Amino acid sequence: MNIHQFKYILALAETRHFENAAERCHITQSTLSTMISKFEDELGILVFDRRKKPVEITAEGLKLIEQLKRIDKEIGQLEEISQEIKGELKGELSISVIPTVAPTLLPLFLSSFAEKFPRLQIQVKEQTTAEIVRQIKSRELDIGLVSIPLNEKDIKEYPLYDEPFVFYDKQHIGSKKIDAKSLNLDNLCLLEDGHCLRSQVLELCDIHHKLSDIESNVLYNAGSIDSLMRYVKANRASTLLPLLSTHDMPKEDRSHLLNFNEPIPYRTVGIIVHQHFVRNKVLNLLSQEIQEKVGYILPALQLQGKQLNPV
Repeated sequence: MNIHQFKYILALAETRHFENAAERCHITQSTLSTMISKFEDELGILVFDRRKKPVEITAEGLKLIEQLKRIDKEIGQLEEISQEIKGELKGELSISVIPTVAPTLLPLFLSSFAEKFPRLQIQVKEQTTAEIVRQIKSRELDIGLVSIPLNEKDIKEYPLYDEPFVFYDKQHIGSKKIDAKSLNLDNLCLLEDGHCLRSQVLELCDIHHKLSDIESNVLYNAGSIDSLMRYVKANRASTLLPLLSTHDMPKEDRSHLLNFNEPIPYRTVGIIVHQHFVRNKVLNLLSQEIQEKVGYILPALQLQGKQLNPV
């Protein structure tokens, strides 16, 4: 078996069509078919069911293809690593960011980072922590920006910054401070299940068993911080927010923010990569860029706060 066969199999697995796969690989259809057959004969495993139209992947083939994807990813990194050794940054870099971090963090660093390294093709998307972890473990994704610690096997974590939480109460105007344990939960709105920020708020307020005691007959679970804030403001409700999400708030909205007394609750945002991720130069440069940009807005916590776990 050889690298070319790996690529032919992956092309057919994606297109499910011999002619299209052959065109993608710049070879004839007969050559593609022959090379894949040789691969199957050598392993003694049928990867594709050619009797079906379009071509289907066998159960055994699915397992092999997952491994071939990892191998292909590693091979693709060889050239990128060699370029980094020579002082160049190019190739592809995939980054996923959790939804409660992306809207406020990406505008701070992404454009400036991309401008510094124009030969680096950066792909960015928003995903949940669980999906980011899954894709990093399967080597489908290079870098994740999430709330840590996760303590996941095969994952390395690199802290970037600590972000305090603040309390937004539409019915309050002033600058007093509050205690987390004494929050009024009657009008509290949260993000929906699946967001690590939701579990952090529940942990902070110790309200896993208190939600059923809330008198309101509406329990609103939002899909994003933006939709959460729209509902909160329209219904004179309250919520907890990470500090960076309040950076560009209008003055009127900022008047409804309350800071916490110590210990101030906070989350740690960091980079996660696979334990065998080797592009250390791009990792370090990305970390420096983020920390520099965030540092202009978010002062380092000089206190003994309460770190909230993401899950």
